[in-house]
Amino acid sequence: MLSIFKRANHTSERQLRKYRKIVDQINKLESTYEAMSDEQLTGMSDTFRNRIQSGDTIQTIIPDAFAVVREASKRVLGMRHFDVQLIGGIVLSEGNIAEMPTGEGKTLVASLPSYVRALEGKGVHVITVNDYLAKRDYEQIGQIHRFLGLTVGINLPMMQGPAKQAAYNADITYGVGTEFGFDYLRDNMAQQAAQKVQRPYHFAIIDEVDSILVDEAKTPLIVAGKMQADADLHQIAARLAQRFKVEVDFDFDDETKATSLTDTGIEKVEKAFGIDNLYELEHQTLYHYMIQAVRAHVIFKRDVDYIVTDQKIELVDMFTGRILEGRTLSDGLHQAIEAKEDLPITDENKAQAQVTIQNYFRMYPQLCGMTGTAKTQEKEFREVYGMEVIQIPTNRPRARIDSPDLVYETIGQKYKAMAKEVAHRNKQGQPVLVGTTSILQSEEVVKYLDEYKLDYHLLNAKSVEQEVHLISQAGQHGQITVATNMAGRGTDIVLGEGVKENGGLFVLGTEKHESRRIDNQLRGRSGRQGDQGESRFFISLEDDMFKRFAKDELEKLLKKITLGDNGLVLNSEVDELTERTQRIVEGAHYSMREYNLKLDDVINDQREVIYSLRDKVLKGENILGQLKTMLEETVEFVVFDSCPEEETPDLWNFDRIERTMNGLLLDAVSIPRTLQKPTDVLKAYEAPLADLLAFIDSFSENEQVNQMIPQVKLTYIDTMWVKHLEVMTRLKEGIGLRSYSQEDPMRIYQREGLQLFGTHYQKLRRDIASEVIGFMKLITEHQEV
Repeated sequence: MLSIFKRANHTSERQLRKYRKIVDQINKLESTYEAMSDEQLTGMSDTFRNRIQSGDTIQTIIPDAFAVVREASKRVLGMRHFDVQLIGGIVLSEGNIAEMPTGEGKTLVASLPSYVRALEGKGVHVITVNDYLAKRDYEQIGQIHRFLGLTVGINLPMMQGPAKQAAYNADITYGVGTEFGFDYLRDNMAQQAAQKVQRPYHFAIIDEVDSILVDEAKTPLIVAGKMQADADLHQIAARLAQRFKVEVDFDFDDETKATSLTDTGIEKVEKAFGIDNLYELEHQTLYHYMIQAVRAHVIFKRDVDYIVTDQKIELVDMFTGRILEGRTLSDGLHQAIEAKEDLPITDENKAQAQVTIQNYFRMYPQLCGMTGTAKTQEKEFREVYGMEVIQIPTNRPRARIDSPDLVYETIGQKYKAMAKEVAHRNKQGQPVLVGTTSILQSEEVVKYLDEYKLDYHLLNAKSVEQEVHLISQAGQHGQITVATNMAGRGTDIVLGEGVKENGGLFVLGTEKHESRRIDNQLRGRSGRQGDQGESRFFISLEDDMFKRFAKDELEKLLKKITLGDNGLVLNSEVDELTERTQRIVEGAHYSMREYNLKLDDVINDQREVIYSLRDKVLKGENILGQLKTMLEETVEFVVFDSCPEEETPDLWNFDRIERTMNGLLLDAVSIPRTLQKPTDVLKAYEAPLADLLAFIDSFSENEQVNQMIPQVKLTYIDTMWVKHLEVMTRLKEGIGLRSYSQEDPMRIYQREGLQLFGTHYQKLRRDIASEVIGFMKLITEHQEV
């Protein structure tokens, strides 16, 4: 057994030693639990719960609990956890990331921590990358937990409230990460407490943790309401943008995708629309439509970032090649792409609630994850989520050969060499999986394969329903599968008869991805569980990554390039260039995610204030007490805001105070202009305010008022929040334009965002108080009549 642990990748023997000791304890318990009846084994769950309630920690019950799960798995699924899978389970239970290569059985690993943490009775969420995997794990691994007396639920899109509530109330809940996030947002838009589906967060296990917490983290989760778009303006802006030239009419940064109009471009827009100054406040909407049209034109490519089906734009996940079902871009960008493609313009999405992936998952007190590739992103996992990456030894030695890259001068030469290699392998009967970075590239690849009259399966976002089946068959004798790099992630590729002896599955990458993790994931499709296999990348100096991120280095290399047969680059430094370029890209992406997270942190603090206020309203506790607090805070704010101590009293805005207060009080009050202190102004309102508070108290038994107040509060809170999000988006959009000043744009955003929230929040409190008091006055007048 010891030899297994010595095959660790980069995690040291010292780090593994503590896990190995626990595995020894689990193994010694195996015979004890083997001797138990099914009923006795199931009864262990109650024993563990009682131990936890009596003060035992999770760590102390892990050896017994893991031994019980292993025995249950043997009886229910006929699968026994390997020792390395037990190590993975311990790592997850601690709240860290277990890095395990493809084929090492991560799904079975998750059965261990999900069981032990579910015994605490607070719920465990098992997060997967798609609905297919969630259903598979719910049905398969769920059998172990049901056998042991736990309840298991599944959370899927389109499920109704009661079904979702049942799923969340289960001990273990399976589902896709984005759906959990959307449920959080929808819960915080609920009009009644009974409509909420989630309970407080406890523990989450994320399968393919790098895909969910890194790759998907660029795009925030947004629940949007529909708003009619100005179709004519979108179409005019699209036509104008198509005539624009880069570095003449607009600047575009290939690395960050940042886009801005030049002075020439601004002049063209002003001339086209007959206006004097595009940056004036009244033309803010026009500027917004125009910059979105330019972004749609230069950033988004058809059959790479989106496809067009049935006169509709369907977005493509750049990491998986899958269609993002039901997803649309917000803030008019989706409509700008529709205008670019001359399609019918749909209604715009106006954000009603939003959260970044990072800030959503940071709400879990404990988080853990599994993936085959996390070490390259370890710094980000540690800094953002507080998780360490532990590399788990493989169960059997890896037999896959990762051959050096073949680099060609041109794309055409690369594809010709690729097709020749595929034909050669196919003739030997060896299965080949060709990995591409986009739909467009996969369709280009098969044109070259057609020249050799080869039979192949093309798998991309246009044929996603066949994905799992085709990927699982990719290891059969003589099979050729062309797929986007991430297609079928989580699906086992089983080798057909005679394939092992023939070299196993050959994985051929046609372009380096912007992240080394994705390259490693593609390689990892071959050589699972010690199988034979080989991987190799065929790349060219004309590939997108080199053109975007290594222009200068590429120019230097081309001056001294040495070419072999068919355009093969022989210079040794080309490998170093590839590695360095990928590191640069990863750094740029990390900086972008870090920047977006800092921006969202500003809104996150504000979101917590608003959602906390909504919760208090939904709970319906002390309804009139909350109203009186709002009223007192409004009075205090308007007085101190209108009477700043740094100004002399003759400059104070007494008119504003009177206007606000007289809209609330039972009788109008005039303030003497001779008052010298803000506290004196407050004292002038003590008596009339006390009368108003007593008036409010008189409605404590009024059912009509008690029902009406929460509705008014929620309406005003939600309206204010939607407006605030829109204003913050515009602020973010324009913040880069002000970076010419000496001040950091992030500081400007933080300061002005806080000021905006303060203004909106004060207005919210005043409006709610005014609306409710006005209603109370109406009731009183009606009663008097």
